[in-house]
Amino acid sequence: MSLFGFPLDVSIAPLSWAGLLTTLFCGAVVGMERQLCGKPAGIRTSCLICMGTYVFVVAGTAVTGALGDPSRVVGQVVTGIGFLGAGVILTREGAVLGVTSAATIWVLAAIGVLAGIGNNTAAIAIALLTVAILVGVNRLENTFLFLQRGVHKHLSSLRRRKEDDNVTNED
Repeated sequence: MSLFGFPLDVSIAPLSWAGLLTTLFCGAVVGMERQLCGKPAGIRTSCLICMGTYVFVVAGTAVTGALGDPSRVVGQVVTGIGFLGAGVILTREGAVLGVTSAATIWVLAAIGVLAGIGNNTAAIAIALLTVAILVGVNRLENTFLFLQRGVHKHLSSLRRRKEDDNVTNED
């Protein structure tokens, strides 16, 4: 069996092809939703976050084994992902933007951890649930005006202003 001409019977121990392909699939599914919405952390970033977390967890477990506590590797991944997530949060005109992208990055790392501990089915389920939440809540917010209060109303006006600016600049 091969993928893009690369034989999948090549050993990549301690990693597994199933784990790598799971992380790529999960990252692509979540990243596609983010990219289609024009948000940070699109397909490439999402795949790399899932895959990188998977590699750290598997490698950390393989290296520490009886010598240490693999949960420490997971803890350090969570800390590092927190810094990455903080980098996508910014403020503009009194509104905090990027919190959902930061939370999505955090979930992507959790998906990588699930794959890293060998639970590929749970990783896929969490990826699909994440997309369902992102798409579903977005549709609810766009359908029901009472969900567009507070910061969401402010964000809607910022989006409309940005769209108006883009139309004006194209003329």
